[in-house]
Amino acid sequence: MAEKLVIYKKGESTVSFTGDADKVTITGLAAGTVVATGDYELAVQDGDGVKPESDHEPVTGFTVNVAKEAAPENVTVTPTADGAVVTGN
Repeated sequence: MAEKLVIYKKGESTVSFTGDADKVTITGLAAGTVVATGDYELAVQDGDGVKPESDHEPVTGFTVNVAKEAAPENVTVTPTADGAVVTGN
């Protein structure tokens, strides 16, 4: 079995997220959450359990994206005597 990346929450000894050899995804955080550098720690585990786990490295801080509303589609403009009626969905 290949090596895999794992992420721990700072100060915890249980793996929070498991990935593959080159990436691991942190999920379940609310939009706009600010994560400070070191709140999570990255390590490499040997899938065969032969080698001990690597030292933990702090994950660089980030802010979870805030989702935007979808852009309007099917926009139509109908001129009026003093402006226009704009519709979209």
